[in-house]
Amino acid sequence: NGTVYIPIRSVANIFGVNIDWDNDNRNVILKDNVTLSVEKDSLETLMEAVYSRYGNKPMMTMNTAVNDENVKYYLGLESINGAEALASESMIGAIAHSVVLLRAPEGSDIEALKKEIKEKVDPRKWICVGVDREEVIVDNIGNLIIMIIDQSNASKLHEGFLNLK
Repeated sequence: NGTVYIPIRSVANIFGVNIDWDNDNRNVILKDNVTLSVEKDSLETLMEAVYSRYGNKPMMTMNTAVNDENVKYYLGLESINGAEALASESMIGAIAHSVVLLRAPEGSDIEALKKEIKEKVDPRKWICVGVDREEVIVDNIGNLIIMIIDQSNASKLHEGFLNLK
């Protein structure tokens, strides 16, 4: 019938590609062995890696550079204070979804910054949707902080972030 089957695990091993199985969607997941650096790689590259655990995203997202003019909307902070940040939010749909990566300057008090974000971010900033404050995830790897607001897949996104280690 024109279909060729190959032993995917054997072929993946030959090329040094990790293989995983997504039982929920019945998909084989191939992952290259690229090592990311939370200190050096672009926030766009790191954001892609965070979403890699999401599987098929249920919505279209758009990345936006966070600056002093929009940091209050994305993180609840008054100023970005020399940090670099990138927000990813749903473009269309009635879903509470916001992921922000913030690379704090060296010497920043990361724990205080995480606490401030958790306390000040607005988890109900959308008209019809939101999450409870307790459901907002704020975590870090070194000086890279992630803030996740997602009503259904926050743990997958958090797992994607933790896999950056």
